[in-house]
Amino acid sequence: MNAPAKLAAPIGILAELTHRCPLGCPYCSNPLALDPRVEELDAETWKRVFSEAAAAGVLHAHLSGGEPASRRDLVEIVAHCAKVGLYTNLITSGIGITPAVMARLSEAGLDHVQLSIQDADPVSADKIAGYAGGFARKREVAGLVTGAGLPLTVNAVIHRANVARAGAMVELAIALGARRVEVAHTQYYGWAMVNRAALLPSRAEAQAAIEEVERLRKLHEGRIVIDHVIPDYHARYPKACMGGWARRTLNVTPTGRVLPCHAAETIPGLEFWNVKEHSLAEIWASSPAFNAFRGTEWMREPCRSCPRKEIDFGGCRCQAMAMTGDPRQADPVCHLSPHHSAIEAALGNPASAGEVEYQYRRMVRVPAAAE
Repeated sequence: MNAPAKLAAPIGILAELTHRCPLGCPYCSNPLALDPRVEELDAETWKRVFSEAAAAGVLHAHLSGGEPASRRDLVEIVAHCAKVGLYTNLITSGIGITPAVMARLSEAGLDHVQLSIQDADPVSADKIAGYAGGFARKREVAGLVTGAGLPLTVNAVIHRANVARAGAMVELAIALGARRVEVAHTQYYGWAMVNRAALLPSRAEAQAAIEEVERLRKLHEGRIVIDHVIPDYHARYPKACMGGWARRTLNVTPTGRVLPCHAAETIPGLEFWNVKEHSLAEIWASSPAFNAFRGTEWMREPCRSCPRKEIDFGGCRCQAMAMTGDPRQADPVCHLSPHHSAIEAALGNPASAGEVEYQYRRMVRVPAAAE
């Protein structure tokens, strides 16, 4: 194991309350094998997990899914997070958030809402989500959030179908009353890897989007915060994924497995501990999966001797796994990686315009949370 002598406390927990979701987004970041509803942690277990998180030093609880509003005990969970002093951030598609639900969430102590949008164009947005009427519903929910006095962040995932409107999505976020917008280019794991040929924009398209978003960042400085996640496949160096493996945050799946990052289960051979058998503090410090790639001792060349190894920590382990079959390899995004040609090959072989058809993640539409 590579755990450092002094291990800092995690600052955030991503709680995947459910994998159920009414949308079918072709870039869905959830695993290919979803956790069934009957195996989801109940509210009492989630409350214990959040109590342990607060005791361990966690500051932020990100309530995600799937669609967290499909859980009828969402308000109860939010209230408990507030009780133990966690800042609560609801990450939602908006589907299932009614005026009554929004009022109850606000009363329970919800601190912040992140609302996903698929495009600035309504027709395209609904096509990407695989959900008719989704765009209009999201606009309504944005109004509910701001009407409740809660800060709103808009999440916009960028890919070929909307890359030309990256700037328009920033402008839409402003029109919706958002205080922050996260413009993030698609990460190609799981379901997004299945659809990569249909989702991956060209280098020229990506660069034009980057320039437009950066222009708007300067133009709207002081009006809205624009967080911009540059596309991996068009970068020279890899990102410090999750700020480094198991350094800042942890993820809890709907059935209680605790992961160092959202896609960690794509790496075979890792042992993930479950909150049903271990405390969060124990998992954070001692779980085999969390210690697998902590620090830098696990690194191979060229990462081991690279002056950037404490900056990007070798890049993304899941991306290395997806592209090379070995999570210990240098992230192929890096131009110094011996596997960088895999990125060039993907960029050089996109689907033609006539081939852009998604494989949707079709799921059963879920009811709104209890009103």
